Amino acid sequence: MSRRGGGGRRPDSRRDQPTQARAPSFQRGGGGAAGPRGRGRQGHRGGAGRGSHSGSGAAPSSPHTASTSTEPAPSSPSVSASAPSSSSVSTLVEETEQKLTLAAPAAATLPPSSSRAVRLPVRPGFGTRGRKCVVRANHFMVQLAKRDIHHYDVSIDPEVTSQKINRQIISQLINLYRLTNLGERIPAYDGMKSIYTAGPLPFESKEFIITLPDSDPRPSSSASPGTERQFRVVIRLASQPYVYTLQKFIQVLDVVLRAAPSEKHTVVGRSFFSTDLGPMGQLGDGIEYWRGYFQSLRPTQFGLSLNIDVSASSFYKPILVTEFVQYYCSDLSRPLSDQVRLKVKKALKGIKVVLRHMGYNLSCKITGITSQPMSQVMFTCDNETRSVVQYFLEKHKIALQFTSLPALEAGTEERRIYLPMELSRIVEGQRYTKRLNERQVTALLRATCQRPQDREANIQMMARENAYNEDTLVNREFGIQVVDGLTSVNARILPAPMLKYHETGQEASVNPDFGQWNMINKLNPLCLLKEKLLFVYTELFCVILVVQKMFNGGRVEVWTCMNFSTCLNQDVIGFCQRLVDMCNRKGMVFNRRPVIPISSYNPYQIEKALVDVHNKTTQPGKQLQLLIIILPDVRGSYGRIKRVCETELGIVSQCCQPKHASSRNMQYFENVALKINVKVGGRNTVLDDAVQKRIPLVTDRPTIIFGADVTHPQPGEDSSPSIVAVVASMDWPEVTKYRGLVSAQAHNEEIIQDLYKSIQDPQRGLVHGGMIRELLIAFKISTNRKPESIIFYRDGVSEGQFSQVLLHEMNAIRLACASLEEGYAPPVTFVVVQKRHHTRLFPAEHNRRDLTDRSGNILPGTVVDTQICHPTEFDFYLNSHAGIQGTSRPTHYHVLFDENRFTADGLQVLTNNLCYTYARCTRSVSIGLTLLPPAYYAHLAAFRARFYIEDETSAGGSTGGTRSTAEGSLAIRPLPVIKDNVKDVMFYC
Repeated sequence: MSRRGGGGRRPDSRRDQPTQARAPSFQRGGGGAAGPRGRGRQGHRGGAGRGSHSGSGAAPSSPHTASTSTEPAPSSPSVSASAPSSSSVSTLVEETEQKLTLAAPAAATLPPSSSRAVRLPVRPGFGTRGRKCVVRANHFMVQLAKRDIHHYDVSIDPEVTSQKINRQIISQLINLYRLTNLGERIPAYDGMKSIYTAGPLPFESKEFIITLPDSDPRPSSSASPGTERQFRVVIRLASQPYVYTLQKFIQVLDVVLRAAPSEKHTVVGRSFFSTDLGPMGQLGDGIEYWRGYFQSLRPTQFGLSLNIDVSASSFYKPILVTEFVQYYCSDLSRPLSDQVRLKVKKALKGIKVVLRHMGYNLSCKITGITSQPMSQVMFTCDNETRSVVQYFLEKHKIALQFTSLPALEAGTEERRIYLPMELSRIVEGQRYTKRLNERQVTALLRATCQRPQDREANIQMMARENAYNEDTLVNREFGIQVVDGLTSVNARILPAPMLKYHETGQEASVNPDFGQWNMINKLNPLCLLKEKLLFVYTELFCVILVVQKMFNGGRVEVWTCMNFSTCLNQDVIGFCQRLVDMCNRKGMVFNRRPVIPISSYNPYQIEKALVDVHNKTTQPGKQLQLLIIILPDVRGSYGRIKRVCETELGIVSQCCQPKHASSRNMQYFENVALKINVKVGGRNTVLDDAVQKRIPLVTDRPTIIFGADVTHPQPGEDSSPSIVAVVASMDWPEVTKYRGLVSAQAHNEEIIQDLYKSIQDPQRGLVHGGMIRELLIAFKISTNRKPESIIFYRDGVSEGQFSQVLLHEMNAIRLACASLEEGYAPPVTFVVVQKRHHTRLFPAEHNRRDLTDRSGNILPGTVVDTQICHPTEFDFYLNSHAGIQGTSRPTHYHVLFDENRFTADGLQVLTNNLCYTYARCTRSVSIGLTLLPPAYYAHLAAFRARFYIEDETSAGGSTGGTRSTAEGSLAIRPLPVIKDNVKDVMFYC
């Protein structure tokens, strides 16, 4: 998708000024010939191909669509140093199109499609590695009776945007005409433009006039007492959906299963919430949480399954607006300050309120608040100008009390409506979509955190209370029956990999237990003292203490520490000494003396202090390698520090909270030492199989592993761009050290735009650039080998976006490779990493210690690729970590493209083993904690990059209304450029 609004990086960015100078290096040296191209499978895929959904954005505007030839190609020949011709790139792209593009089905069997579907790889078989076990999944099997399903289009005039009102209209129509015009059938309505029936209606097209009763809430602010609203409803036969696609058929059944809950509860996406579904709680600042459940019908190897999970979400409290404003300003008798007024305006914008002072409900949506107190807001009514206060006193005999408060604004620019806050009540059931503060997030997590046994029981109870089999529409009309009880699924527990440490440590190798291990507790028998004694720092103690050492310890000769906390004095020096000692014992070479004395600095002059320290340490032989920073006591400075250090001064930094500066906890110091080591170029641990080159399709040829993620701004941050981060391994065959790049792109754009790009330079001609190209070049420089295989882990892609993301991003990968050397097209495996799903796995027996970890969750390494997985495609669920609290969430991996021809065991074991290489802690990682390391590193890098622009965008929030991505009305603010010396290390850890 093309960039909007002049986005991208600064003109002086190294990535935005790509050159071809290094391209020849891909044709000489130890790279060897590129692997064969076009090794994807030709197997047919059951069911329907995925097309793009309307919510996924416009179709990609790149000049080509991704794909490769299905025939193996010979090894890449040696060619000249010039960039490949445009014709060779076009040929490559055309081949990729043929590979990825699904041939158009016959017009007689499929309806017209606006997007191109793709054929995803078929499952290469099922995994066999690991110890077999049985788990329970929150999937409820669905049985179907044969029904003659028909699809009818619905149009309602005048048009209503509220699905709730739409459902009321159709419900009224069914009540009035079911036994007559509808032929005793009960339609299932999706709330928008479609209804489905389990057989034909007695007509192909018919018009109905429906009147909503007086007791219904007013659907618009123009309603007046005693008025009945009439609607013209036209129902026309559209088609029989079962002859289209399996996906369309599932959509129909999903509408049927959601019909009753949609009328009873508040609908949020695929979830339902209500005060009747469990105890509610307070989050503060006028926000509360409601409990609810998620529901989705999915095709599986078992057949259709209904995925049900319990959840909670934040909602506005149904209180008077004056009560809501009191959370921001306790004294309502005085005018709001400009700062408070802007906060209140941002918090209230878009909320629906109801006024009852006229004897009926008047519902309005808040568009803003006035800049003046209500007593000074003047408007013209009946050719007479008066204030809001005067109007309500004269018209409604109401003496307003809080006249110093602003008035609420509703309506349009042409017909603005002013509402007093004290008469306006927030409508119940409105979800709070803005950013929750840290206290609110903690409260919400506490409310949703449940032990596996409790969560499983709640899911079972929620399914039982829904009583699907007793619903007339579901069971009798459409013949759907939901099997009672969670599904038992065959699973396997993959063994943990052997981890390699430095040979001089107490243990050169470690086999993790329950997904975690501890470098500190692996001590020499002479030193089996507990943590309190381990910090008696004497020379004798340091000699006899023997621990595991990092695989590659980094070297820090020039460093210092800056203290911005006002609560610490001499503790800072002691803290640094303890940290340096820990780093040295772990195998680093860390100079005990700082290059300049450790000092305290003014927390209100952070940037000046950083510049001063940088100037003092840039003398010959004193280039600062590491800056340890004790953060200020008040939050909010971390992002500014990182921006100045990494984009302006070129300083690698390690920030620490003030409360930890006097810490005696060894685990904390070990974790900080792990972070510091990778920030100065070291490696903490590697897979023993990687060192021994025993990882198929990874260590038998130079392989680069990518992780990519796109993070979007919080709802309401309409002026903020989406941030892209791509990381890639730089240390084949160990695949432990990752270089990261970041970029900004259009608001809420999911497809990564900067993977490959080219510009036409008047002097140099076609100039290539982009993230993939830069990382491939960096890999070649680091290993002296060019990648002969690519594994691309892509985080954050929903199923509806599979086609678009694959077509565009595979195309970019192909073009980036071809731009480096003609004919260079290493085989690619493209895997989507999904963490935002609702499948949960529970132990078959909660009390068996050999099947659960300490928190009661399934064991680390548990993998499922049968029964609840896709019927034909290559996907699996992997729980690679030990749970800490609550219920662990397995990560879902879905292979979209596979030229490397991984077996099920090969990819599952590789993915599980990579989870043990996370640099920031001695624990395997996945969704309960984080993610697969390459994907999580990309997430960390993107999160860091948002700090670079935080001060410029986050404080403003919504600026003048929601900005549609398609509008492109706001320019994309480029990210500051990260200094090269910072970019060369894992600065984001």
